[in-house]
Amino acid sequence: MAPKEKKRKPAIKITDKPEEQVMSEKRHNMIAYLDTEGKITELQEITQWIRESRINKVVTFSTQVYKSLIKEFWNSASVIEVDGTELIEGRVNEVNVNVYPDILNKVLELQDDPNAPYSIPIMCTRGCLIRMKCTSDIFSCQINKGDLPMRYKFLLHVLIQCIINKRVRYDMVGNDLVGLMVALVLNKPFSILKYIFANMKENMKRTGGHTTGNKFWMYPRFLQMIMNVQHPDLLKADDDILKIDTMIEHSQKIFRGIAVKRYKESKPPRKLFGALGKTDYICHTPTN
Repeated sequence: MAPKEKKRKPAIKITDKPEEQVMSEKRHNMIAYLDTEGKITELQEITQWIRESRINKVVTFSTQVYKSLIKEFWNSASVIEVDGTELIEGRVNEVNVNVYPDILNKVLELQDDPNAPYSIPIMCTRGCLIRMKCTSDIFSCQINKGDLPMRYKFLLHVLIQCIINKRVRYDMVGNDLVGLMVALVLNKPFSILKYIFANMKENMKRTGGHTTGNKFWMYPRFLQMIMNVQHPDLLKADDDILKIDTMIEHSQKIFRGIAVKRYKESKPPRKLFGALGKTDYICHTPTN
């Protein structure tokens, strides 16, 4: 007797999805779990380093996000210049919300050097990946985070989930974010504020919903932090919450299990290098 054919469920058209699902991604701009009790011993060094680093608030600060406010901002946002300063201006509840590097620095407390670049020379990036024992093709424009040893993979994983501008394909990472990771590892000048601001400007050129023509609701957590500072009395409704995922202890255990299967490290694992292994590490720039 022939087996019965399973009826396939009809594909859900993007036009049938709720706007929140189309325009946002709950894993984007996540809140990191950094295991303050050191339960995952294999990740204890790197989680402690992130907690003590300048990116701690960027990746861990939690705030309630309101979808109508984020939607209004991106639907009205435009790039303007005021007194020689470029900013992104959006209109929310009849008031202006302005985003620029200085306000990002205020809410994210990154202590960025205003003169620092937001990119790293590609040869420096490739050299650092080699030193990390990355097994990806370092000459490609992307690497797979699974091709890094566990602790470096976790650092890149946190940067992807919390800071990257993407909403899909969280395993493959371009040279821009890898450059940020390398800058942190080697303690090289890098403006994360400029990186975030540039990503937001790039979002102005996109359409996020395929059907709506509106922009992807990028960096909702950072935007809400800015709104809370600039307009603390904005009206907010309890039924207007935009879900932002938070990493949990269980997810870190899953991460550890997958990382062990994906990448065979030396025993014992090699010591972390650069600023990850030495708190007062100074990157020496070659002189001509």
